Amino acid sequence: MEDNLILVNENDIPVGTMSKLLAHQLGNLHRAFSVFIFNPNGDLLIQQRAFHKYHSAGQWANSCCSHPKPGEETQEAAKRRLNEELGFTTDLEHVGSLIYRAEVSGGLIEHEYDHLFVGYYNQDFKVNLDEVAATRWVSIEQLTHEIELNRNQFTPWLRKILEKYPSLKFN
Repeated sequence: MEDNLILVNENDIPVGTMSKLLAHQLGNLHRAFSVFIFNPNGDLLIQQRAFHKYHSAGQWANSCCSHPKPGEETQEAAKRRLNEELGFTTDLEHVGSLIYRAEVSGGLIEHEYDHLFVGYYNQDFKVNLDEVAATRWVSIEQLTHEIELNRNQFTPWLRKILEKYPSLKFN
C-alpha cells in the first residue's frame, strides 16, 4: 500500500490526503515532523539518510523526520518513527513549527508544515539501515559551521530549521 500524506493549509488544518510521491512531485503543502534528540552534553544526534532514499539520499538530517499517517497524532507519529529509524523511544516536547518549500533531488519538492520536537537520550541504539546510513553527535555550533562549509551535504529542511531557530538548544 502506498503511503498517503495529510495535506494541510497554512494553518495546519487538514484539507485532504495524497500519495507521498505525488505530493512531492506537485509540491503540495503537507504535514511533517522533525525530531531533535540531544544528549546531556547538549550535542544533537544527526543522521545521514540512506543512500537508496528516493530524495535527499546520503544527506545529513536531524535525528529523525517523516510524516504522520492520516488519523495519526503528529507527536505519536514522531515517537513511532524515531523507534522505526533509530530503535529507541523517549519523551518528546513540541517546541515549534515552520512552513518551508524546497526543491530536493529527483525533481521533487518538499513543501511542509513541519512540527519540531525535542527529546533527550543517552543510551545505545540500533539504526535501521533501510532508513539511515550513519549517525553522529554534534554540537549546534559545529553543525552550523559544517553547513556553512558544505551546504549541500545537509537536507534543506535541516538548514531552514537552523535558520529559523539558530540556537536550537531548547534545554
